[in-house]
Amino acid sequence: MYVPAHFEESRPEEIRRLLHEFPLGMLVTHGTAGLDAVHIPFEVDPGEALPAVLTGHVARANPVWQAVREGDEVLVVFRGVEAYVSPNWYPSKHEQHRQVPTWNYQVVHLHGRIFVHEDEAFLRGIVARLTRTNEARAGQSPPWRMADATPEYIAQLLGAIVGLEVRVERIVAKSKLSQNKDARDRESVIAAMDAGGAGGVAEAMRRSRPAT
Repeated sequence: MYVPAHFEESRPEEIRRLLHEFPLGMLVTHGTAGLDAVHIPFEVDPGEALPAVLTGHVARANPVWQAVREGDEVLVVFRGVEAYVSPNWYPSKHEQHRQVPTWNYQVVHLHGRIFVHEDEAFLRGIVARLTRTNEARAGQSPPWRMADATPEYIAQLLGAIVGLEVRVERIVAKSKLSQNKDARDRESVIAAMDAGGAGGVAEAMRRSRPAT
C-alpha cells in the first residue's frame, strides 16, 4: 500500500480502535488456485503492543483453508470510515481554483502467516468470543449465548467450520484525512462531512488534527 508520510497512521490506539470498530476483515491468500479474498469477522488480540494475533473461522465447505499451507504469508485488510471529498468544500478552491476531488478513508493492512485449526476447543472458543463481543456491540440484552441452542445443534455447527489464526508480523495503516490541506480547508471539510451524514469521517479528521 502506498502511504505518503502525512497519511501514515502510527498511533497504536487509533489502529486498535479501527480493528475493534470494524472487525470484518478481508483475508487475502495466494494458494494453490491463485489469489483469493475471503471476508470474515476477526477477533483481534493486540496484546500489550502491536502487532496482533487474528482469529476467525470459515465454513468447512470454503476451499480457502485447504488452498493454503501452514505458515503461508497472507494479508488481512480492515477498512474504516470513508467518504468522498468535493473540491467545493475547500475555501481555497473558490479563491485559487486549484483543488480536485478526492476520497478520505482509513485502512489497516496486517501482514502475517496463517494457521488452520480444526480442534473443537479452538472452534468453540472463537465462536463464543466473537458472539460475546458482537452481541455487546449490537446492544443485545440479554445477549445470545451458545448455551441458548441445544448442545447437539452447536456440535453440528462446529463440525461445519474451520478455525483460522493469523500471526501478524507487520502492520501498515493509513489515515487519509486531509492532513495535507491547510487548517481552513480541513475544518471546512469536517463541517461538510458532519452536514452530509459522514460524521464518522469528520470525527476521524478531528482526531487527526495536528497537536497544538
